[in-house]
Amino acid sequence: MSKARALAAPRIFDGDNWHHEAALIVQDGRISKIVPAAGVSPNIEVKRLENGFLAPGFFDVQVNGGGGVLFNNDPTPDGLAAICAAHARLGTTALLPTLITDTPEIRDRAIAAGISAWEKKIPGFIGLHLEGPHISTARKGAHDPALIRKMNGDDVEALADARERLPIVLTTLAPESVTPVQVAALVSAGVRVSIGHSNAGSEAVNALIDAGASIVTHLFNAMSQLGGREPGLVGTALNSGALHVGLIADGHHVCPASMELALRAKKGPGRIFLISDAMSFAGTDNTEMVLNGRKILRAGGRLTLDDGTLAGADLDMAKAVRVMHHHAGVELGEALRMASLYPAEAVGLTGAGMLRAGRDADMVWLSDAMEINATWIKGAKTV
Repeated sequence: MSKARALAAPRIFDGDNWHHEAALIVQDGRISKIVPAAGVSPNIEVKRLENGFLAPGFFDVQVNGGGGVLFNNDPTPDGLAAICAAHARLGTTALLPTLITDTPEIRDRAIAAGISAWEKKIPGFIGLHLEGPHISTARKGAHDPALIRKMNGDDVEALADARERLPIVLTTLAPESVTPVQVAALVSAGVRVSIGHSNAGSEAVNALIDAGASIVTHLFNAMSQLGGREPGLVGTALNSGALHVGLIADGHHVCPASMELALRAKKGPGRIFLISDAMSFAGTDNTEMVLNGRKILRAGGRLTLDDGTLAGADLDMAKAVRVMHHHAGVELGEALRMASLYPAEAVGLTGAGMLRAGRDADMVWLSDAMEINATWIKGAKTV
């Protein structure tokens, strides 16, 4: 058993309540308790954080890349380690590296890399998100239409087999390319199914919800919109308590006013949570990258293909929290929950998103301006 140590801060947000002038005690990579800073035992070494606050580390279920690495271009354990390290520097302590629509061969390499990363205990790696290729060409976004295809039995088996060796496997699918029977088989195997990149109406969407789909990928983007005679995927997502809903809060993918409306409209218990949809640019000053042979450009806080189509987001979770708090009017604690507790709930990960006794010491220290000062994963400082 290692020696206990403490981090004292002007404020600590435990995922539920704020503690002022408090100290968080860590031992063996887990949280022991939160106590008043003045009440820490003299036998415990205390590091004082002079400003800002401690909060649960961010959990991002949609991370295409970071640190100059795009998962599609480097589906290897080293690629995953680089992506996880880049996002740890940005406050994310758990993430699902995301493979965008690609060939079956690249998918298989990505799954093998994920299994290896999990076995090697790469810090921050918690599973995989396979976004496509079983989506709709009508709502393809930046996905290569030549690689989009309907799901078959081999695809179901590949995802089910991956879930046997990984704690979390999430896949984004569209009703146009899968059947409710296939979705039910995936859910039965423990795979989390998200609906996205779809032009389907509510009847087809509800059929997948009945089969066990429980998440919607990047609300408002690449999906059928809310209308008076047909709620589309947007309206169905907001009106279904069974669905958790991801949101890209960069101010470009979704207008802050629409974010506010969605938050007021969302039926529970499913919640809206934040995602970065980050590409390889995250944590770098790079201005260009390549996906499936197509150039993606970075300018003005946006990532686009040559034709102007949004292609992922120039976003990290701390910025998403700032946008929700400052521009969408969300209370700070709730914005932090949207970046930690709620995404964890969406994929069924218990023990994440809260700084509570017995849980992993996954934490982020933010300045008063909500910039990242430091990150800890299982009590080990990563930045």
